[in-house]
Amino acid sequence: MTTLLIAGTDTEVGKTVVTAALAAYWCKYHSHQPLGLMKLLQTGEGDFQYYQRLFADFSFIQVVNPLSFKTPLAPPVAAQQEGRSIPLQKVWQDLVSLKQTSDFILVEGLGGLGSPVTWELTVADLAREWRLWTVLVVPIKLGSITQTIANVALARQSHVKLKGVILSCSKYVSEQELTDWVPIDLIQRLTGVRVLGILPYLPDINDIDRLAQVSSNLDLEFLFDNF
Repeated sequence: MTTLLIAGTDTEVGKTVVTAALAAYWCKYHSHQPLGLMKLLQTGEGDFQYYQRLFADFSFIQVVNPLSFKTPLAPPVAAQQEGRSIPLQKVWQDLVSLKQTSDFILVEGLGGLGSPVTWELTVADLAREWRLWTVLVVPIKLGSITQTIANVALARQSHVKLKGVILSCSKYVSEQELTDWVPIDLIQRLTGVRVLGILPYLPDINDIDRLAQVSSNLDLEFLFDNF
């Protein structure tokens, strides 16, 4: 059993779609093996509810969200405004429970690797302390190279076990823009981290077959089998 954290360079970079695509691939090709799907911590509404709707018909997928806040802000700020605490022990206990019932677990992070989870800890800190293999999702846009280098540096500084990078299109980009904005050889040479592929722009993120199809173009053999 393996747990994989899907982290990002920032908010709105495609973590949810990448997570859903990997889960959809698992549905199609590993349906005899139970999958755990966790939204690490949610502020506002959206990701957890999306997973529940998308995978409602798959009994072997367990979707959990240990902690959620109504206020769509950084968790420590949201918790403070709502007069609540952030009991990470509950999140850890839910993850342990998933490990007991799942062959593979996908955990979607929040914000970026440097985003605060509490007043003391970031997503990168949790990835290190919980020893989670991590995939870094990078949006395809002008400046992607810099974002990738900076976040890989943060991952190394925080001793995060970085599995690789997935480049994500949150909107349509041309082939020329892909070539100019995310030269894969350059990114791999500068970071020393494997680029696992590109997730293209998907107009309909509720099409499970399409999600599974685009996910199959990623380097999944390396992602799933080399831990």
